[in-house]
Amino acid sequence: MESETFRERLGGAAFGAGWNLVCRLPESVARALFNFGADIAWRREGGGVQVLEGNLVRVLRTDPAVSIAPDEFGAELRALSREVMRSYARYYLEIFRLQIIPDERIRAGMHVNQENVDLTLEHMKNGRGVIYALPHMGDFEQAGRWVILAGAGSFGTIAERLKPESVFQKYLKFRQGLGMEVVPTTGGPHPFGVMAQRLRAGKLVCIVADRDLSDTGVEVDFFGEKALFPAGAAALAIQTGAALMPVSCWFVGESEWAAHVYDEIPVPAEGTRKEKAAAMTQTLATVFEQAIREHPEDWHMLQKVFVNDLDPERLARSRARAVNGNGNGNGKGASLADGTDAGDGTAAANEAGA
Repeated sequence: MESETFRERLGGAAFGAGWNLVCRLPESVARALFNFGADIAWRREGGGVQVLEGNLVRVLRTDPAVSIAPDEFGAELRALSREVMRSYARYYLEIFRLQIIPDERIRAGMHVNQENVDLTLEHMKNGRGVIYALPHMGDFEQAGRWVILAGAGSFGTIAERLKPESVFQKYLKFRQGLGMEVVPTTGGPHPFGVMAQRLRAGKLVCIVADRDLSDTGVEVDFFGEKALFPAGAAALAIQTGAALMPVSCWFVGESEWAAHVYDEIPVPAEGTRKEKAAAMTQTLATVFEQAIREHPEDWHMLQKVFVNDLDPERLARSRARAVNGNGNGNGKGASLADGTDAGDGTAAANEAGA
């Protein structure tokens, strides 16, 4: 493993110190500080905020329930992006504080459609694995802890191996402490193989699935445009027979949470594995659209997902691999993880101007 640079070591030390400090501050004080940092990042309109607003434009312009006059669109967009940045800040605040939030508060503060949670547990009891595929919404770390407390026992997930390594190890220890099995995208066993094993054993696997990290994503229709989504969740369902169930998460007030577990996306009866994975991923994108439209302020997407925003060379590689049959739905590559999940603390700090 490569040695850390001085800057990485310094950043890791600062991150660790901040993690410990946030847990010691009164919650109201910590919340005010995180909101302040979010507002600073929003006002600076850095690269991440600009990408966020580019994504939110698609949400606002394609929502039939939203009617905004042209001369008011910019102000509406800026107001929404500020809400998102504050929601994103709350997500990180809760990552730091989740280790001290009592389980009783997590149970009592969670609102969820219990019938599909019960169905999830029934599948697992009968030896059938379940895949929860989520967009970058709300606090999916808290939701993960909640589903463990609700009876799942534990679940497997995938995380990008971040730099510096010390920050990655902190996140790894944090998630393991919540009851999660975390497989890094690199530097360990192949994540697809590990997740497939867990699903065949009747376990739960959770995958953040609204942005493709690799150049092997599936093109889907998403808010009226083409976007690249990873096909790994669908590929796992096809290969293992697990139930693929989309899940969305959002915040309720200042101290509660909510999640919706959607009905299973079935494997199509006809088509090649690649075609089946593409169709299931499109259905997943459509469900995510609905969830994001209902709670756009909690969609923390500060990265490019739409084809028109992507590097043309990367897009060309993706299309070439799709034509050659090496990309979509075969379970290879990094498409199971999106690289911007809860572990991306360095990116958040940069966006806040730290």
